[in-house]
Amino acid sequence: MAARKAVEQELTRERILDVARELFVTHGYRNVSMRQIARELGYSHGSIYYHFQNKAELFYALVREYFSLLDKKLETIMRKPGHSLEKLEEVLLGFIEFGFTHQSHYEIMFLIKDDEVNHYLCQEPTISYNKFADLVHKLSDGRADSTKIWSLFLSLHGFVSHYCRSGQTFADVETMAKAHVGFLLKGLGLFFNNN
Repeated sequence: MAARKAVEQELTRERILDVARELFVTHGYRNVSMRQIARELGYSHGSIYYHFQNKAELFYALVREYFSLLDKKLETIMRKPGHSLEKLEEVLLGFIEFGFTHQSHYEIMFLIKDDEVNHYLCQEPTISYNKFADLVHKLSDGRADSTKIWSLFLSLHGFVSHYCRSGQTFADVETMAKAHVGFLLKGLGLFFNNN
């Protein structure tokens, strides 16, 4: 029994990241310290430095992991059989669903802004956005230019951001999300005549 309890209490990167995520979302990046994370875990702050050099590196590990999850979701949609329009609708809905399914992740990825971590955030968001833009461009048969793609992204982000912390699930807003995606596609003239 004692050995099992010791294993359960082992300090892992995953445990640190889980606690840090909740603290960052609840209190904001600037208001969370490595000591506070360690205290929440029941460890000395020195033990966290074994896994992460500083708070910014810990935060960046979260961001990198979450953008990877989003990328995998979009890649899974792309591997499904189907027509380009159907896939494009699924990609846009998939983005919204990801934001609702992983609300604390989404907040860390897109809503926490701090000068200390800005240089850490340059790479993953850009890589992920470029993948998103390439998918939209491809699925629209080249009809979505960079302005339309950026407008799509901002509209999706606005939808998710509006409902963050509302306590609603994707199932609660799915009808509205589908209407929003349909409106975006029609409004941008990607698959409909502009008459």
